[in-house]
Amino acid sequence: MNTTTKYAATALAAALGVTVLAGCGSDDGSAGSGASKGSGSKTVTLVSHDSFNVSDDVLKAFTKETGYTVKTLKSGDAGAALNQEILTKGSPRGDVFFGVDNTLLSRALDNGLFTAYEAKGLDRVAPDTQTDEEHRVTPVDTGDICVNYDKKYFADKKLAPPKTFADLLKPAYKNLLVTENAASSSPGLGFLLGTIAAEGEDGYEAYWKKLKANGVKVVDGWEQAYNEEFSGS
Repeated sequence: MNTTTKYAATALAAALGVTVLAGCGSDDGSAGSGASKGSGSKTVTLVSHDSFNVSDDVLKAFTKETGYTVKTLKSGDAGAALNQEILTKGSPRGDVFFGVDNTLLSRALDNGLFTAYEAKGLDRVAPDTQTDEEHRVTPVDTGDICVNYDKKYFADKKLAPPKTFADLLKPAYKNLLVTENAASSSPGLGFLLGTIAAEGEDGYEAYWKKLKANGVKVVDGWEQAYNEEFSGS
């Protein structure tokens, strides 16, 4: 990504990445999938978003240490993946879900998607990232909601990159911004929440009307936004 520079768009709180155990039982009390069936299965199915990547070496090392094989099931952007698990929670597709952040956490917990599990070493994790006292989720990292810009394009146009939400409304940046659908995308929801934090609950809708007039493009998820629409990817 040598043509790209990332910068924090707002003072939006850093997103919390979490990995959790999926609900093992169905609504009728029957068992879930994979290792949770208690049938001697040595395969763990991990459900996640499309951007989740783990090397074969890591998976092999995990199998060597635990005896369990990991099967990954990617299900679109984080919001879309979570929605699928909520819809199928009576018969879970996997044993573990990776990719819930703090913008999606309440949706997952309100739907009773996860079972409690206190991970080994959790006492060494920063307390302010442990957002569920029942330990239904495990924090793994934090990150910023950022806007990426194509350094070459901006240099060629002698255009300074935007630094604030207000800058994105300027004519100089017309038709340059792509963002993700807040209904299906975790970073898209984070960006939306950032505009609410910046403009207030009484002002963010007017801001988005102006953003639309300035040519913002909204796509389903991060993969499409970054890999297909962004010129600096």
